Amino acid sequence: MLTDFVKAWNQGQNVDLYEIENDAIDHEETLWQALRTAAPWDEKDLLDLGCGTGYWLPRYAKTTRALYGVEPDTTLLEAATQRTADATVLHGSAEHIPLDDSSVDVVHARFAYFFPSPTNDCSAGLREALRVLRPGGSLVVIDNDQKDGDFADLLRAGNTEVHQGPGDFILRWWQDQGATTQQVMSSWTFNSPEDLAKVVAMEFPNNTANTWLDAHTQENTLSYGYLLHTISKAA
Repeated sequence: MLTDFVKAWNQGQNVDLYEIENDAIDHEETLWQALRTAAPWDEKDLLDLGCGTGYWLPRYAKTTRALYGVEPDTTLLEAATQRTADATVLHGSAEHIPLDDSSVDVVHARFAYFFPSPTNDCSAGLREALRVLRPGGSLVVIDNDQKDGDFADLLRAGNTEVHQGPGDFILRWWQDQGATTQQVMSSWTFNSPEDLAKVVAMEFPNNTANTWLDAHTQENTLSYGYLLHTISKAA
């Protein structure tokens, strides 16, 4: 049992709506190309840390040698297991990865665990990710850009710094860990403005997105800036 697990307010509570969100991500492929450039995974062993319902596992499975998904929320594990027969899905967390030392080449953490702030030290999960990486392997953390893009505007309106940490603090924290950080501008593209509004309202509860949504009632796309924090384990 993971006593330090906290259920996510988005995917953990709204699985179907989060699926719509995932469907909208990065149609132009800029994020995927940046991930491949940061740490190629063709014919390598990859861990999707905090894989949720396993949405991205089939895509990784196309070119990986071995593929693992680790997820702390037991209510999401069955869906993740059913995504593809080419992935091994395990119950665990960033601080408790059920893999051997030096067992994978690439670890991806997409909006999972790594939210450093003055009150949230992510060092334990970082040590664990480095433990399971082989020498020369890389951890790539997919994070929000809090400065550029429509989603950054929403983050500021929702006072995201309170629970995800100030953007400047996050950048300094990763720099202190020896990471490189890359900005990537992409987008979310939905089938309808209604889907966009429902997903944004889920991600920003308590009506904090209402002003932005009222100004974008006919749009089904928003610009989305990502930060990729990459740490490579010494060879």
